[in-house]
Amino acid sequence: MRYFNGFMFSNEETLFEEYLSNGDFTIAGFSYGAIKAFEKTEELILEGARVDKLQLFSPAFFQNRGKSFIKMQLIYFKKDPPFYRKNFYQNAFYPADIDSRVKKSNGKDEELEELLTYVWDRDRVKKLSDSGVEIEIYLGEQDKIIDLEGAYNFFKELGEVCLIKEAGHTLLSK
Repeated sequence: MRYFNGFMFSNEETLFEEYLSNGDFTIAGFSYGAIKAFEKTEELILEGARVDKLQLFSPAFFQNRGKSFIKMQLIYFKKDPPFYRKNFYQNAFYPADIDSRVKKSNGKDEELEELLTYVWDRDRVKKLSDSGVEIEIYLGEQDKIIDLEGAYNFFKELGEVCLIKEAGHTLLSK
């Protein structure tokens, strides 16, 4: 299994142990890492490599948000990174407490901009699914980070969507 970390996270795959498939031909990612996992899966399939399953945990989904939302996020991140990180982690873990198993990192401006401006393309995701890759999407019902409704509506016809009740972005509940 190959795993891609979320923005300002490392070691967070421990949060998803009950959902992760540890097969040799599985690729998984959380939030920003879901974008990277998707792109890596696409690349491997184009090269003729075998990928059986793609697991997307709370994929970063902001394409329905306005340019002003994106601009404000970037301004806040650059203006006061410690304050931004503190709020980000509180919202990411909501409704649970911040989990000490997860290592935090500072994150980079360009990573934040990439995840905020990334546009999921229905045809590209469908092409992966049509090629035989099983796509699983895990969403937390109380996610305060991504556009949950937009993500659900986008992915519901492209893979198996698991909506986890009373869970937030990190799929943890109180």
